[in-house]
Amino acid sequence: MRRQRNRTKLSKEDIEFRTTLLRSLKNCLEAADKLNEIYKKTNETLDVILGNQLEIKHTRTEITNIIQTPDSRPEERKNQANDLKCEEAKNTQPEKQNEKRIQKWEDSVRSLWDSFKRTNIRIIGVPEDEREQDIENLFEEIMTENFPHLVKEMDLQVQEARRTPNKRNPKRTTPRHIIIKMPRAKDKERILKTARERNSVTYKGIPIRLSADFSTETLQARREWQEIFKVMNTKNLQPRLLNPAKLSFRIEGQIKSFTDKEKLKEFITTKPGLYEMLKGIL
Repeated sequence: MRRQRNRTKLSKEDIEFRTTLLRSLKNCLEAADKLNEIYKKTNETLDVILGNQLEIKHTRTEITNIIQTPDSRPEERKNQANDLKCEEAKNTQPEKQNEKRIQKWEDSVRSLWDSFKRTNIRIIGVPEDEREQDIENLFEEIMTENFPHLVKEMDLQVQEARRTPNKRNPKRTTPRHIIIKMPRAKDKERILKTARERNSVTYKGIPIRLSADFSTETLQARREWQEIFKVMNTKNLQPRLLNPAKLSFRIEGQIKSFTDKEKLKEFITTKPGLYEMLKGIL
C-alpha cells in the first residue's frame, strides 16, 4: 500500500479533492446560516399564528354560545363561525410552508455531509488498542487477509485513517469505529461490493464489518428500514438499501424503491400479500 507521506508535493487528485472539500464546506456553512435564519423567522411566525389561533378559538366559543341562545339570529351567526374557520385554515398555511422550507434545508445539509463522506469506508468491530498509531497498515492487513486479489489489482491509497469519535469513552462497551478515507469513490465501492459478496470479513479471525460512511441523519434513516429489510429478506424479495437511505426490493418481476415509509404504506395497499407481510411493522 502506498501512503501519502510527502506533504510538500501534492498530486492533482489531492488538489482537486481539497478544492472540492473546501467548496462543499463553504456551501454547508452557508446552508447552516440560512437554516438558522429560517428557524428564527419560523419561531416568530409561529408565535403570531398561535396568537391568532387562540384569539380565533375564543371568538368561536363566544359565537357558539350566542348561537345556542334562543333569541340569536342563527343564519348570521353560522356565517360568522364559517368565516372564522376559513381564517383559521389560512393561518395554518404559513406554518406548513415553513415546515417544508426547514425540511428542505435540513435535507440539503444532510446531503452535503454525505458528500464529504462519500469516499469513506467505516470499519466496525476492530478491538481498541489494536495498532492505534498505525491504522493505515492495519487496514492493509484487513485487505490482505480478506481480499488479497484486490490488493494486487488496485493501487490502494489512504488519505486519512482514524478512530471515531477521536476520544475514547471508558464507559463505551464496544470499540470505536475506524474511518478510512479513500482518494476515489470507485475504489471504496469496489471494496464494499467485494465485502458484500464475501459475506464474512475478519481481522485476525475476529468478525468485523465494512460499510459506507454516512451522516448521522442518514444513518438513522437507514436504521428505520432494518426491520422491514429483515422481513423482506426472509421472503426472498431481494431487498437492498440504496444510497443514501432508499429501500429497494423485487416484487412480481419488478424492482420497486421507496425513500420513506409513507409511500411504501400507500403501495402495499395495492398488494394484499405484501400488506399482510408488513402490516405489523408499518
